[in-house]
Amino acid sequence: MRITVIFLLLAVLFPLNTLAQDYTQWHLPEGATARLGKGTINDIAYSPDGTRLAVAGSVGIWYYDADTYKEVNLIVGDATARMTSIAFSPDGRRLVGGCTDRTVRLWDAKSGTLQRTIKGQADSVYCVAFSPDGKTLANGGASVGRRGNSLVHRREYLARLWNVKNGKLLRTLKGHTKYVNSVAFSPDGKTLASASADKTIRLWEVRRGKHKHTVGGHTDSVASVTFSPDGETIASASYDGLVRLLDAKNGNLQRGLGGHANGVNDVTFSPDGKTIAGGGGIPYTSGDNTVRLWDAATGAHLLTLSGHADAVRCVAFSPDGGTLASAAPYGDNTVRLWNPVTGEHRRTLTGHSTSIFCMAFSPDGGTIATGSFLGNTVQLWELATGAQHRLSASTNWVDSVAFNPATSALAVGCSDFTIQLWTASTEEHRGTLAGHTDRVICMAFSADGGMLASGGHDHTVRLWDAASGQPRHTLIGHAGNVKCVAISPDGRTVASGGDYGDKTVRLWDTLTGEHRRTLGGHKLPVNSVGFSPDGITLASGSDDGTVRLWDASTGEHRRTLTENWAYVTSIAFSLDGTLLASGSYDGTVRLWNPATGDHQRTLTGHTGAVEKVEFSPDGKLLASGSRDGTVLLWDASRFAAGN
Repeated sequence: MRITVIFLLLAVLFPLNTLAQDYTQWHLPEGATARLGKGTINDIAYSPDGTRLAVAGSVGIWYYDADTYKEVNLIVGDATARMTSIAFSPDGRRLVGGCTDRTVRLWDAKSGTLQRTIKGQADSVYCVAFSPDGKTLANGGASVGRRGNSLVHRREYLARLWNVKNGKLLRTLKGHTKYVNSVAFSPDGKTLASASADKTIRLWEVRRGKHKHTVGGHTDSVASVTFSPDGETIASASYDGLVRLLDAKNGNLQRGLGGHANGVNDVTFSPDGKTIAGGGGIPYTSGDNTVRLWDAATGAHLLTLSGHADAVRCVAFSPDGGTLASAAPYGDNTVRLWNPVTGEHRRTLTGHSTSIFCMAFSPDGGTIATGSFLGNTVQLWELATGAQHRLSASTNWVDSVAFNPATSALAVGCSDFTIQLWTASTEEHRGTLAGHTDRVICMAFSADGGMLASGGHDHTVRLWDAASGQPRHTLIGHAGNVKCVAISPDGRTVASGGDYGDKTVRLWDTLTGEHRRTLGGHKLPVNSVGFSPDGITLASGSDDGTVRLWDASTGEHRRTLTENWAYVTSIAFSLDGTLLASGSYDGTVRLWNPATGDHQRTLTGHTGAVEKVEFSPDGKLLASGSRDGTVLLWDASRFAAGN
């Protein structure tokens, strides 16, 4: 009987445990089978009891167990409510998030249930903070001014105080002349400090909302402000590279803490008030990208914590002071955990990623490569195991990726005007194709893998022999940037789409390089072109919100599929050609019947623009890559004709 009970318990608990670890399937939209990536990182915060580390970003708020640092929950966001900042209430029961949809949202910190949405800002909310008693909430940002009932082009840079219980506005604190980047309550709750891009810190009396002091001294935007645990000192961090310690009563300078090579993005005190931590660096530059620790009493430099590959945006001590967490979004996308006494690096939390602008399936469908022009790496995602690898494929930005269907070589279009060739499985560099005189922003291989087409900001399309890397033809004719290229299934035709210079689709002969015809009709840049599997139809998607279908042989316009106002960023035909997917700037994927032009379905779930859609080689999956830093995998069989 005991053995039977044990086996029954194992049978129940094992799948639950497996599901708990498989965070790629948490809170998926209807029709999706997995989410690759956790999105961007905007803020981090420890729960007051020290059991959870919350990481906020484009997808929502990820919870990590503070002992194991394994994922334990996700509070999912939506397309209009990406989190810019978060804070736990002092009792740990609530979590507040400042959002890009001009709201402040309150969740039950344990269940993740949304309790309240506070509206009232006319711009993104940049910072949030609870008062020590948990009854008042402060946020900062900006507001568009009003004249009567009409919005006018006049911004007011505000901090606001709200009643947590009923969501009512208590005070509006005016005075800053640029965005309010940070707010902090004093430990006794009587004073609020606000830091602004106007290079000042303002101190306010909370009860009446009265302005007490304006503190200058920084020579650049003030990014962060915080009080010491005893309330006697204020620390401020600025893009001028300094942390300044101020007397909390009168704002007088006590000392300045230097050492960062450039900007300081965040500053915090340890729980005992003895140590100050500052995170530095300027995004996408060769800054110091370090965390520096100082003695709060003397200002002496204690430690420099190195390891992040890009600017450190936020730092947070655990409530017991035993761990320091630092987050570097942008080109690093990791959270690192440190011993603040010894400087020992304990763990790195991975899986977060920056905005995805290009994506490609490997020929066997087992790997997806993603890249971003905001980083110099290509992220490789193994679908079977969930493993992730980073390929340092560029010295600067990655603008496009494409797999060779015959050899599995990965081509990476770079902002240094080159195309880098790699063996993705071994991360071996195989060669460099040089010839473009500006950024390479689009690429496509022929179906047999023998030819590569590339287009870029030099207004040209270039054809390359994929085996030797030798150039074949340079196709000149577009009056602006070439935004997209595609090769017909028989390899005889290249289609290219133009930017604002001409807004046209052009067709070229791949053997001779001769221009065949120009297809006009789009009113704005053409972002994507693609041939149907049988080569009969050519589709083009544009910023004008339409997908246009053409006869690939004659160039005759057949029909226009309207996306309403949303820019069409990417298009892809299904394996059998019965379905056309289009990605949109509004974060949706739309599915069409290309034979009839009927709209079949709209897929929602991304919280940022969809930049790329692509069907897997076996046609079973549809992948969508987004600026929210994730790839969603959809079950393509659910969308087939008749389903």
